Amino acid sequence: MSIVRFYPDAPKPGWPRPVVALGNFDGLHRGHQQLVDQIRRRAAEQAGTSVVLIFEPHPPRVLRPDKAPPLIMTFDQKIEAFDRAGVDAVAAVRFSREVARWEPEYFVEAVLVDWLQAAEVWVGANFLFGRDRAGTFTLLRALGEDRGFRVEKIEPVLYKDFVVSSTRIRHLLAEGRVDEAGALLGHHYFVDGEVVHGDGRGRTLGFPTANLRAENDTLVADGIYVTMATIDGTCHRAVTSVGVRPTIGDGRRTVETFLLEGDHDLYGRRLRLEFVMRLRGEQRFENLEALAAQIAADCRQAATLFDRLPL
Repeated sequence: MSIVRFYPDAPKPGWPRPVVALGNFDGLHRGHQQLVDQIRRRAAEQAGTSVVLIFEPHPPRVLRPDKAPPLIMTFDQKIEAFDRAGVDAVAAVRFSREVARWEPEYFVEAVLVDWLQAAEVWVGANFLFGRDRAGTFTLLRALGEDRGFRVEKIEPVLYKDFVVSSTRIRHLLAEGRVDEAGALLGHHYFVDGEVVHGDGRGRTLGFPTANLRAENDTLVADGIYVTMATIDGTCHRAVTSVGVRPTIGDGRRTVETFLLEGDHDLYGRRLRLEFVMRLRGEQRFENLEALAAQIAADCRQAATLFDRLPL
């Protein structure tokens, strides 16, 4: 998969008949996946190139950083997901306040026509672009007709009775409903990071944990989760605590994972942690013995769930 970035003087990629999906694609959820599948089909039908066009950094982080939503995926995770989905190329526009002032017509001319030389452009139902989000689907289609490329949109994807969206997924994660969020994503919510040294309290309790320094925004509610930890391509069943550890913590929010099988030396290693289901919220215990007993019960419950879940 090719990855290119747009600058004012960026060379043209020169891809044959680019069929472009335009959006932010945070989480690459089921709605995004439908859009990606559509451009792959259309590109294959005409010996073209399936291209995803994104903005980096995420526009709200530039325009209103104090109110920007946390992100489900990092940029690198998003690129990995596009590659796994079979996209031919990713084109990233470096977003800035200057780019935010581009009129919709200028964006179309500079990026879609002059740079990418798009044959088709596909968007989601509610996509807006350009200065003050003035660019609508109707305007984009009219500009495409004038400049020689086709513009289409896909309808929203529904889960139960609501539209699949990154915003909805963030709300579910913030409530700890990681199983429902996974249903909308089409995959478990996950974070990546490096295992670092903690205070060693888990080992003294009989449950040595991996303290994860997460690269992601950790969006899940505090609590105890059934998780899967992938290390060097091998997946391990695990239980994870997210929060301040009210019985033994110092107020810092941590992500600590206990592997259900085996004792592994994980310090300094990279780990991907997938959230499967929430077992319970955080709670304070009267003493360490009560805490250890609850951790053992959590591990037994997780093992039972793993035996029943089609993971």
